[in-house]
Amino acid sequence: MKNFAYLISDGKTGVAAVIDPGFDVDNILAMASKMKLKVEFSIHTHSHFDHCSGIKHIKKSTNAQIVAHISSPIYKDIGVVDGSKLRFGDLEALVIHTPGHSKDSICLLVDNKLFTGDTLFVGECGRTDLEGGDPEEMYDSLFGKILSLPDSTEIYPGHDYGEKPHSTIGFEKRNNYVLKPRTKVQFVEFMSEP
Repeated sequence: MKNFAYLISDGKTGVAAVIDPGFDVDNILAMASKMKLKVEFSIHTHSHFDHCSGIKHIKKSTNAQIVAHISSPIYKDIGVVDGSKLRFGDLEALVIHTPGHSKDSICLLVDNKLFTGDTLFVGECGRTDLEGGDPEEMYDSLFGKILSLPDSTEIYPGHDYGEKPHSTIGFEKRNNYVLKPRTKVQFVEFMSEP
């Protein structure tokens, strides 16, 4: 399904977090071991199976704290809300609640890097026609929250659907057809087009 999972660390303390370990958990753990990293958090951007099916394996292998939005139906040790902060090593992740693709969607801002899950892709955005999806909420998340970040903010999506694996807010503003200036009504109509 062209999923991305991310292993992030400050490079100094040996403490790490993994974002969206849906598949290939053994490779993620092998990479953490090779880099001598201790995975303290397993953070899930939303509850769709392709982003959280590795929870049990991660928990059993590392005893990492499972993190998800407070409304998420998945097992979690830590329920977060908009504005929550997670510290691991010298890094801090700011949680941005971005419903639209699902009610429990979150993005994580770490320094100048935004891990967007299925909210924003390179050249596209997440679907809003699945259970829990809502185009009005997606509009608010994209135009009210994500696009208010500096243009230099790097985005790292949950899937490799674009022409490149990551981008910036500025590049997406200029090139992503979904982010063309629209009113909320126009955006909802746009998202409902076949």
